Amino acid sequence: MEFPPPPAAQRLLTSRDANRADATARQWAILRTGIWSVCYFAFYLAQQIAEVLAPLLLVIGLGWAALPTIVRAVTTSAANADPQARDVMSHVVAAIPSQLTVAGHVLTPTGLILDGFLLMGLAALGATLSAISARNM
Repeated sequence: MEFPPPPAAQRLLTSRDANRADATARQWAILRTGIWSVCYFAFYLAQQIAEVLAPLLLVIGLGWAALPTIVRAVTTSAANADPQARDVMSHVVAAIPSQLTVAGHVLTPTGLILDGFLLMGLAALGATLSAISARNM
């Protein structure tokens, strides 16, 4: 014949199970916070790098694209004044490259401008994702 356990023993058993459940819930909460913290860090870092590089690439690309036009405009006004100055300026215009190859990467003014705009989009995406991960922390 079996006897039911005394009420005090049931309370101890129940409190142990509750403590285990609380400990497991705390471990999951810490793990979840850690994962979201790493995500927040990665998104925020990408946003900061993109915010620094985007205007730099955009300005360099626009300047490089506008430089031949500006030098040609100066050349045409100098051609009226001095033919020797026109020859010098035409050599300067010819010396401006239309593309550069740096470490196997081809850089063009249009490519730099496009990269600047893409980095602006990456900055916006990083801001959005870091805000979402901050809310989930």
